[in-house]
This record gives sequence, C-alpha cells and structure tokens, in this order.
Amino acid sequence: MLFKKIILVFIFAFSSAILFSQKDSTAVKDVKVKGRFTKNKKGVYNPLAPSKAAFYSAIFPGMGQIYNRKYWKAPIVWGAIGTSIYYYLDSNSEYKRYRRAYKLRKQGLQDEFTLDNGTEIASLATLERAQEQLKENRDMSLLSATILYVLQIVEASVNAHLLQFNTDDNLTFKPTLVQDPIQFDAPKVGLTIKYTF
Repeated sequence: MLFKKIILVFIFAFSSAILFSQKDSTAVKDVKVKGRFTKNKKGVYNPLAPSKAAFYSAIFPGMGQIYNRKYWKAPIVWGAIGTSIYYYLDSNSEYKRYRRAYKLRKQGLQDEFTLDNGTEIASLATLERAQEQLKENRDMSLLSATILYVLQIVEASVNAHLLQFNTDDNLTFKPTLVQDPIQFDAPKVGLTIKYTF
C-alpha cells in the first residue's frame, strides 16, 4: 500500500512539473500592427477580437461575422432570423384573427367565419383548436429566433478565437501514397506527421 502511495506522489509531482513548465504564448511582448491586431513572436494575436465580434453580433445580427471578414455568413444569419420573425408575425396575426372570431362567437355576435344566413364555416371547437395550434407555432417561432440570435453571437466569438490560431506547416497531417519497392502493383496509404519546434 505504501508503494502505491509513493508511485502516486511521483506521478503527481512529474505531471505538475510538466504543467508548470509550459510557457504562455500570450505573455510575449506585443507590437502594434495596423491598429487592429498585435504581432508577437508567435504571429498575429488580438485578445479583444472575440469580445468585439460578440458585441457587434449582439448589437446587429451578422455584424460579428462581417467583423471576422466572413461576409458570406451574414446573409445566412439574416435569412435564418428573418424567416423565424416572418413566421412569428404570420402566426401571431392568424392567432389574433381566430381569437377575435372566437370571442365574437362566444358573445353571440357574427364573426368572419359565420355567413350572413347564420351558417358557421368553422365550429367553436375548430376555432379553439386553431388558436392553440397558432399560439404554439408563434411561440416556437419566437423561441427559434431567440436561439438563432444567441447562436450567431456564439459563432462570431468562436470564429474570432479560431482565426487567431497559428496554422502554418510546422504541424501538418497529409495522407501520402508510398510505393513499396517489392510490390509495385499495390500502393500503400500512409500518414506523414511533421512536427517542428
């Protein structure tokens, strides 16, 4: 039992030494480049870019995507949120129409679903079911518009974070075809890993 505890202490000590020996890549002295980004030894880095992108997206949907220079994403955001808002407004107006007819019918007055001769096109139960369905559709459209609004803010922020990653060829994964000198007829597929410090 004592031997297991000693091994556990050594593993903890070695793993914590490895964790504390890493350098912070953002602690390198920064130099201004064109006012928007800062350049350090590792490359271009702007710590405020994700928060700016999220702020712009919160003010006006799609502006965070434009700030990140992903112009093609802005019409997708506008279309998605606009479609949800359209269906919300349409369901809300239809709900009010059926609600008004239901209230008039309950009071014994003529509504738009009653003909002049007193024949009812839609029964009271039908008006009630239509109200419930339209209210549910309206609420789902509002919920989807809200979710899309929040998602586009998160997407702009995450995209601004990911734009700052160093993606040079020092670390690459490339599938390659390797010819076997003994068997020429069957090429072999391999994976080359290149990692430089």
